[in-house]
Amino acid sequence: MSYLAFLTIFLLPPLLVAAVAARVRGLPPRVPAALTLMVAVALAWTTPWDNYLVAGGVWSYGPGRVLGVIGYVPVEEYLFFVLQPLLAGLWTGLLLGPGPEPAPPGPAVAPAVAWLVVTAAGVALAVTGAATYLGLILLWAGPALAFQRLAGGRVLAARRRLRLLAIGVPTLYLWAADAFAIRDGIWRIAPEATIGVGAGGLPLEEAVFFLLTNVLVVDGILLVIAGRMRLGRGRVIDSRRARRGRVPAGGDDA
Repeated sequence: MSYLAFLTIFLLPPLLVAAVAARVRGLPPRVPAALTLMVAVALAWTTPWDNYLVAGGVWSYGPGRVLGVIGYVPVEEYLFFVLQPLLAGLWTGLLLGPGPEPAPPGPAVAPAVAWLVVTAAGVALAVTGAATYLGLILLWAGPALAFQRLAGGRVLAARRRLRLLAIGVPTLYLWAADAFAIRDGIWRIAPEATIGVGAGGLPLEEAVFFLLTNVLVVDGILLVIAGRMRLGRGRVIDSRRARRGRVPAGGDDA
């Protein structure tokens, strides 16, 4: 199977179903702008990292499976950067429904520090070669996860149950899809870059990657909707200021 066929079969149908459901049911007003932001961040944040992985031989794609490459990465991989945030983001919006969301103020400092420690561990793993791929994943995701906890960790803590479902469903689905792609030879993870642990053909590192990417997307959507991240200037909104009238309660939608 080609990479494009994989995207057509595994990503487009659930995305179309989610889009139709969102059209019928309605979404919170900030979700479209939040989705745009998540896609833009995914492309900007992941492109250099993914090129580094392919250039270093950490992962590769099967001969004749892709349309072409930009840099070192297949064209279809860039499309994946767009489709996954849209899928997870629309699913999150559907779980939220069209109503407004509470925005408890304040960062979560301890979780932010914990993610910075995880980032440091990722650096150590990548530099020493003890677990190169896992280290690079933690190094890539850790700073962004720490930032989200500083931007509005209490918002995320208040939505624990919703986050579990919003993150869990697309993660389980993408684990199954990724395991199929690896078994079919659409892409390959270098054994020497992994710790050799996995289940059902899915390496541990790939499981961690899809879990963390969905955490980033879902939490980013929730923070934007709750008014803890501002799209226009990239600044954090303090909802306490909004309630006192210094910032419009609805925040920026654009």
